[in-house]
Amino acid sequence: MRRYFGTDGIRRIANSELTPELVYKVAKAGAYVLSKHTNNTPTILIGRDTRISGTLIESAMVAGFLSYGANVKLLGVIPTPAVAYLTRKLNADASVVISASHNTFEFNGIKFFSNKGTKILDSLEEEIEEVMDSEKIQELSAINDKIGVSEYRQDLLDEYVYFFRKNFEDNLEKINKKDFVVGIDTANGATSVVAEKVFKSLGIKYKTINNNPNGININDNCGSTHLDSLKQFVRENNLSLGVAYDGDGDRCLAVDEDGNEINGDKIMAIISNYLKKKGKLSKDTIVATVMSNLGLNKYTENTGLNIIQTKVGDRYVLEEMQKQGYNFGGEQSGHVILLDYNPTGDGILTSLMLIQAILEEEKTASEVAQIIKLYPQAIVNAKVNSNKKYDYDKDKEIKLAIYKLEKEFTGNGRVLIRPSGTEPLVRVMIEGENQEYITKKAIEIAELIESKLN
Repeated sequence: MRRYFGTDGIRRIANSELTPELVYKVAKAGAYVLSKHTNNTPTILIGRDTRISGTLIESAMVAGFLSYGANVKLLGVIPTPAVAYLTRKLNADASVVISASHNTFEFNGIKFFSNKGTKILDSLEEEIEEVMDSEKIQELSAINDKIGVSEYRQDLLDEYVYFFRKNFEDNLEKINKKDFVVGIDTANGATSVVAEKVFKSLGIKYKTINNNPNGININDNCGSTHLDSLKQFVRENNLSLGVAYDGDGDRCLAVDEDGNEINGDKIMAIISNYLKKKGKLSKDTIVATVMSNLGLNKYTENTGLNIIQTKVGDRYVLEEMQKQGYNFGGEQSGHVILLDYNPTGDGILTSLMLIQAILEEEKTASEVAQIIKLYPQAIVNAKVNSNKKYDYDKDKEIKLAIYKLEKEFTGNGRVLIRPSGTEPLVRVMIEGENQEYITKKAIEIAELIESKLN
């Protein structure tokens, strides 16, 4: 079992569990593993979100890279997908995003990207861990003129804005969007530095909320994990649509003009339908995860599309897409990958595709969202001992409770139990026809898991 990396890089409480000393070792080991097959001096990009610990972690990361002999370009506050895009555009050897995504400000994290702008494979993360915990780490020190140098390149954010102009400007100029106004919630995170620039450059009318980061308000009752303020904002201002990003900008969820949520599954249905009509949905297939609602399966059945489901994690969605030649996939949480544009979830990109789809249909957001009907779903987190979160399927009483419920739901619902990859939690998800009943059952199983695994 890996010691440091979870399903989305390393994520811990900053300066307590994610210490500068640990970050320094991760940087040295990461620079070695990701650039050992290159003959040139490696160049690594670093981006971060707005949390208060960002510059602390960044400083330790830079020190680790430079001491190994890698050169660094500091991008400053910038969305994760922008870092992925720039890694490929600049032919960098690797990149790092310092972010804890949708978590609260006290957490921070490290996500490595390959020279192709994709999150690195599990096997590479395991290799980095091996180097960190071996004597090899002591050997990875540059001396004299081999020490790396760093430079600040916040100006490269403009390249990301141009990426959207290049791909959307011509089409959006042809569409009537005169009365279409979007509410944007940047979660006081990384998209706060760029979302308005993008929407303004494309001539899309907008109003923003939660766009004043102070280091500790990132994801604080705002963004894609807390939609209530956006729902209210859209209704009060009679907006056409609301979009919410998470702290590092790789997720997007939305709300329609009445304030009703358009979650990741609905977004995938709307965009896949749009791409299919344009002849741009590769192999008429959506790649999703096992967490996607049963309604997405029914939608694909009814529209002649195919659906492939992977284990949870956008990296696994991407791996399947690349392996089989698909170009569209994502997660219920709002990680949507449009592989023809960027090899990672991109909140702003997702919102622009959604806006195009709605405008070209010449319908309201709520009308377009009716393309899919979701099953009621209940998700309850069981708080457990972090060393025991993978043991739920070893306990006889837990296994029996799950088996009985699965048998009861055959054909009319499902039960999915999944340990969190980043937190000491076991997530209990149940889908069925009666919201009150499945919520009750999810709570019961979560409480049983908590009683057994603490």
